[in-house]
Amino acid sequence: MTLAQACPDAQRRPSPDHIVNAPLPQLLAEHEVDVVEIEAAPGFTGGTFQRRDGSLLFVRPAGRPVAEWEITARALLGRALRVALPPLPAPFEVTEVPAPRG
Repeated sequence: MTLAQACPDAQRRPSPDHIVNAPLPQLLAEHEVDVVEIEAAPGFTGGTFQRRDGSLLFVRPAGRPVAEWEITARALLGRALRVALPPLPAPFEVTEVPAPRG
């Protein structure tokens, strides 16, 4: 997973329990997350980008298992909102890529 540029909005920060247990469509709607599906390399499980207006765009690879997307999307949202979540199961990891300056 790749996370590019994340700045949380403290007023919208959910609890860890809510991120882990809320239905994913509800959770993404609550935080106005747009999701696009793309063809991607086998090792890519998803990513997010925070737009200049603060909104989030999640990238979902096509054809991957639903359970994998559930884990990925929740982890990405937790990281973007700076909510501490339990560690991801192996082999998942979140890599944060700083946004280019300028």
